Amino acid sequence: MNTLPSHNLIRCRGLSKTYRKGTTTVTPLEALDLDVARGEFLALMGPSGSGKTTLLNLIAGIDHPTSGELWIGERNLATLSRGALTSWRARNCGYIFQLYHLVPILTAFENVELPLLLNPALSRDERRARVHSALDLVGLSDRLNHRPSELSGGQEQRVAIARAIVTDPELLVADEPTGDLDRESAKSILQLMSELSADLGKTIVMVTHDAIAAAAASRTLHLEKGQLIEQIGISKADTNPNG
Repeated sequence: MNTLPSHNLIRCRGLSKTYRKGTTTVTPLEALDLDVARGEFLALMGPSGSGKTTLLNLIAGIDHPTSGELWIGERNLATLSRGALTSWRARNCGYIFQLYHLVPILTAFENVELPLLLNPALSRDERRARVHSALDLVGLSDRLNHRPSELSGGQEQRVAIARAIVTDPELLVADEPTGDLDRESAKSILQLMSELSADLGKTIVMVTHDAIAAAAASRTLHLEKGQLIEQIGISKADTNPNG
């Protein structure tokens, strides 16, 4: 089979990652199979060293698998060179980090605009329109001239999400996106991510240690020693952390 079924965005088959650490061979992922539907919000849980972040980085095109297939849409990322992966990632994937990774001297507007500067085909007016749209979507249109030091942690993460979606990628990956936030800010960010999936059809893969954060997703997978050991479908009716 050479193409991915249209209802799935992600398909992993026999996906493995091995690297050397001193004299030891480490295998964070081994022969993993995974399907993620288009528009799905998936949470990945598991202990440290279970392979969660490794899988996330492979799906995002940051790292390259040792063996197996990794289809995103109609592209098998396992066959792409590192340069081609970088180009693919810029067009197709937005990454949301735990610690935001905003540039301190830039305003919210300028931070969100950064990914668009890699596309010379966009005019200045087109870039401005996209940035305004992204900041409006995350509820920060009134903070576009504020620098990160002038924003709360929740607002900084919203800027980071706006930066991740400004190129309109179909895929978003998030590494502990609420790990540095208080509970109320985290709840707001998870609600936003749920809306991006449900309302805009974004496919989201999120790594988290927080069961409450995982409950915001439509499905939770557990990894241990590079293998999927449990799969849980979670009803939205049961995801109220206060209920």
